[in-house]
Amino acid sequence: MNYNDTVNWMFSQLPMYQNKGKIAFKKDLTNTLALSEHLKHPEKKFKSIHVAGTNGKGSTSHMLASILQEAGYKVGLYTSPHLKDFRERIKINGACVSKQFVIGFIKRNTSFLNQHSLSFFEMTVGMAFDYFAKQKVDIAVIEVGLGGRLDSTNIITPEVSVITNIGFDHTQFLGDTLELIAFEKAGIIKENIPVIIGETQKETKLVFERISKEKKAAISFADTSENKRYESDLKGAYQKHNVKTVITTISELKKKGFKITENNIVDGFNSVIKNTGLQGRWQVLQLQPKVVADTAHNKEGLTYTMRQIQTEPYDQLHLVLGFVNDKNLDTIIDLFPKEARYYLCKPNVQRGLEVDVLKDYFVSKNYNVEAYNSVSEAFEMAKNKASTNDLIYVGGSTFVVAEII
Repeated sequence: MNYNDTVNWMFSQLPMYQNKGKIAFKKDLTNTLALSEHLKHPEKKFKSIHVAGTNGKGSTSHMLASILQEAGYKVGLYTSPHLKDFRERIKINGACVSKQFVIGFIKRNTSFLNQHSLSFFEMTVGMAFDYFAKQKVDIAVIEVGLGGRLDSTNIITPEVSVITNIGFDHTQFLGDTLELIAFEKAGIIKENIPVIIGETQKETKLVFERISKEKKAAISFADTSENKRYESDLKGAYQKHNVKTVITTISELKKKGFKITENNIVDGFNSVIKNTGLQGRWQVLQLQPKVVADTAHNKEGLTYTMRQIQTEPYDQLHLVLGFVNDKNLDTIIDLFPKEARYYLCKPNVQRGLEVDVLKDYFVSKNYNVEAYNSVSEAFEMAKNKASTNDLIYVGGSTFVVAEII
């Protein structure tokens, strides 16, 4: 099989949460542990940082990787989901895993993968760990896929555990209260391994403190630390929370002997996009009219992006929006301004919410909207109708952004 055949096989033969949703979620680590043993425990052959959280874990992971790269380390980076190409999930110093490695990994392990019915995410985690071990990375930043306690990445023993924040997302898997969701995220806290909490929340603080005490894990709340302020090339007011989380994490790494200078930190923050290739975080695609794409897709993330929009100068606001079909729209609808013009669409994935359903919902909430057959059609219509001084925002789902950028 060539690369495209290999990736299509992975997508079609094995459940992939990104496309299929709930049926791809598995509630234990049995398969991941079996694959790890089959691969001779690659996760034990490199140092790591584990990053969980409802929002900001992707940006935080990329910032950490960028700073460590500036410090001269060979840095693995595992994140999800991808926007354009599967290989975006597995990088070393910003370079995607080779097509040859992806093909070879599946070819070498097809029998095992079939025998154990591994999910898309389980095999991808195994592939990433195997790649990082074979390439002898100095350290890898590992982003949790979903939750924490039962996530396939949760077989590592990191140098530092990071939990950015807690919000209501994936409640069908993680629980319907902040305390329950925090418990699942806190599953990444390991014995005697320091843990950084990005944002102090009264509903979750006691959960994190209790579990860290049980694990004898030193706990720090980044938003209460007195740290110097840094600017990042990742724009969006919400990034200030991630910056604080990163700085506190870097402080822990330095305690463990990592050599990271002030210049490394400054340069790392200013070169996240160049060093890691991150896209979709308040990404300005053009000016006149200004077009911004952002992957925020839950209440907490969209709250920040809608606030950011309010600080932007424009004559008219245009929103190109699409969602997945398991999104609870009732939790986010009030965030969207009534005076904006809406261009609704369905992202081109199995989980995409049908645009007629989306339109009926927005109309029932007294929004003036138009529905389009595709993301590209909705986007083109927004650009056609927008004037030079208008603002076009593209979002609602990672998949909508992926089709635009």
